[in-house]
Amino acid sequence: MSIMLMKILLSLIFLLSVLQNSDGQFEDYCVADEQTPDDQMVGAMNWACDNGANCSAIQENQACYLPNTLKDHASYAFNSYYQNMKHNGASCYFNSAAILSGLNPSHDSCKFEYIP
Repeated sequence: MSIMLMKILLSLIFLLSVLQNSDGQFEDYCVADEQTPDDQMVGAMNWACDNGANCSAIQENQACYLPNTLKDHASYAFNSYYQNMKHNGASCYFNSAAILSGLNPSHDSCKFEYIP
């Protein structure tokens, strides 16, 4: 058997073992859509904070207060709501103010929750 053929076979065996052990899931985070107008984003963020999101981390002097931008605070609120409520049928919509992302938006001491 040629060396090249052995390398191909070993690669295929490796890939099959990885795929077999994967459940096909990816971590999904709900983040603010940058194209959303500020007034719509504020309304959606306030709704999320009043309806199941834990928004304490985006308060002044807390872990996710900085950067102090509407997009960052809304992303944290949207994700908190989505993670807490997705198993009850909630979506990451917020009247088109949010989108799902496979990238973890956590930064520095600000950790975005992910619930499988």
